[in-house]
Amino acid sequence: MPQQVTPYKDSGLGKKEQVAQMFDTISGNYDGLNRVISFGIDVKWRKKVLAMVSAKNPQSVLDIATGTGDLAILMSQTGATEIIGLDLSAGMLEVGRNKIAERNLSNKIQMVQGDSENLPFEDNRFDAITVAFGVRNFETLEKGLAEILRVLKPGGIFVILETSVPTKFPFKQGYAFYTKFILPAIGRLFSKDRSAYAYLSESASVFPYGEKLNNILRQVGFIDVKHAPQTMGVATIYSASK
Repeated sequence: MPQQVTPYKDSGLGKKEQVAQMFDTISGNYDGLNRVISFGIDVKWRKKVLAMVSAKNPQSVLDIATGTGDLAILMSQTGATEIIGLDLSAGMLEVGRNKIAERNLSNKIQMVQGDSENLPFEDNRFDAITVAFGVRNFETLEKGLAEILRVLKPGGIFVILETSVPTKFPFKQGYAFYTKFILPAIGRLFSKDRSAYAYLSESASVFPYGEKLNNILRQVGFIDVKHAPQTMGVATIYSASK
């Protein structure tokens, strides 16, 4: 089980509640700050996820930990007739609904507040399920993955986009410096929540990646598990099936 990291060290709340509170707080400037922190490269990574899902011609897509809906909005290009974005944070979902409305996609994308570890959907419901930068926020990783497996159709595709840690010099050292000092400093400068971006960098540093996450996916019951490091290993795209 991955090391448990929470946004607020002295809070009496569980990780799930803390994560929802944190994202509610930073929802207003999350998109802009994300582009700055990732130098905009995250857009390229999401397009790769889109290509992988599109290749399966899905009719129904679930985007978990959808946040402000960036990936759910991209999924509208797959031709799917049903797209649902699910998130714990009401604040992030509200920003996402506004973005969806601005793009005239409200009739195609539904934003739902819900828990990734207790999905409000029947078994074998979705052709494709995605999670971008969200699995490390699960309170119990294996429970969340088991729920995803439950609602994924046999033969469906599950794609994760998540941060990882470069292993080669000098990217490993540069990434460590950036995430420990630069990222939290940017977060403190632009966000009213001082703990949020410290949590995001700390949680990324301890989360299992590469073959470790592959093995967890296999243990949960996924098949055809693969991973592809992105941009010198600062992120990784995982795919699996049922």
